[in-house]
Amino acid sequence: MHTTSKVTLFEKKYVAEAKMRNHFVVIDEPLSSGGGDTGPTPVEYFLTAIGGCVSMTLRMYAERKGWDVGKITVNVSQIKENNTTYLTEEISFEKEVTDYQKKRLLIFAGKCPVAKMVKGETLIESKII
Repeated sequence: MHTTSKVTLFEKKYVAEAKMRNHFVVIDEPLSSGGGDTGPTPVEYFLTAIGGCVSMTLRMYAERKGWDVGKITVNVSQIKENNTTYLTEEISFEKEVTDYQKKRLLIFAGKCPVAKMVKGETLIESKII
């Protein structure tokens, strides 16, 4: 499988356009960082990718088990404290879930492909062409 995202940084400071399949998104920095605040930051997209992947993975698992959990919300945050940076995920369900379901869903939250890329050692090969 081959998945590609092409990012082009324009001459407007930090504004970039990313193309994924037939979709376009804008990436920028906030005004406080010298950007134009015309779009989310790379970190915000990264956090969104994790939250999206976790919620979709949980939906697939719940459906396979026949569990009606309702709306799934995943809040992903980057925390910087004491010279350490880490991520937190807060997962909630619209409908009541049992302790057993919570335990199983938490295991599967860590199995989403994006989370596995972050937790594991994904090789990145960089080259100038």
